[in-house]
Amino acid sequence: MISFECDYLTGAHPAILKRLMETNLAAESGYGEDEFSLSAKQKIAALCGTAPEQVFLLAGGTQTNQLVISTMLTHYEGVIAATTGHVESHEAGAIEFTGHKVLTVEEHDGKIRPEDLEAYMKTFTSDGNKDHMVQPGMVYISHPTEYGTLYGLQELKALRRICDEYGLYLYLDGARLGYGLASPDTDVSIRDIKDLTDVFYIGGTKCGALIGEALVFTKPENVPKYFFTSIKKHGDLLAKGRLVGIQFDVLFTDGLYSDICAHAMEMAVKLEKILKDKGLAIFRESPTNQKFVLLEDEVYERLSKDVKMSFWEKPDENHTAVRLATCWSTTEEDLKALEALL
Repeated sequence: MISFECDYLTGAHPAILKRLMETNLAAESGYGEDEFSLSAKQKIAALCGTAPEQVFLLAGGTQTNQLVISTMLTHYEGVIAATTGHVESHEAGAIEFTGHKVLTVEEHDGKIRPEDLEAYMKTFTSDGNKDHMVQPGMVYISHPTEYGTLYGLQELKALRRICDEYGLYLYLDGARLGYGLASPDTDVSIRDIKDLTDVFYIGGTKCGALIGEALVFTKPENVPKYFFTSIKKHGDLLAKGRLVGIQFDVLFTDGLYSDICAHAMEMAVKLEKILKDKGLAIFRESPTNQKFVLLEDEVYERLSKDVKMSFWEKPDENHTAVRLATCWSTTEEDLKALEALL
């Protein structure tokens, strides 16, 4: 059985496991005050152009999204997201659980179009009953999106302008950020993201780490008061914070994060070529490591015996749309095995 099911199903990059073993018996302070976490924060801060005090190492994506949204917004505010946004569709109501409604706008290739956001805010602000409604306080986007698509630099600038006009935070979910930055189709850098958002995170779980995400507040004033305390209150504070710290310290040493994400993108380009050469219909175009293909049901059933894929949707009674994803650990042998089965 070969797997293209997702990009977080294998363990950790060997360099991370090696470093975890090397440091296993070192007695370090807890709760992220260890030397490895402090080193990781310094490296990430230098890369992004922020201060280490604006970087927080957290355990997972849903926890990070819930923590950011619930601490940056006041109790009467909600967060705007695309209908396909992760906080809306795949987080089991984690945002609503904290009392913050997810306010949706229609997705286009998984993204929020600036013109749709502007129309939403114009409609809201002109509504005579808006005082009876949840007040928008933040815009949530992911880069790459759930469909593997990317925001262009001009799109981010337009979203930033609208957020400034209406007093909204702009939050970027970067669970797969490494693959987005490595895409040959992107014109966005991590410094652009730092300059155009209020807060974002760099995904580790889907990009070579066992667990972990690195949250970056782009301005000191954006860090919520007593944020460390809120991390603990939300159950996202690891006593052995070194577990995440060591991983990010390794990922951001000698360009490892960029290298392994570039490898995943190289594999994705080859995967897409195989799919097209075999005459399969591309269900949604994606410039990143997630590839969406339309299979006849009998082909889907046959392949499923040897290939792990993610069911995506059933567009008609005879076809199934699936997602195949490459990652840092995908090999040429995986691709050759898939090609032979197709």
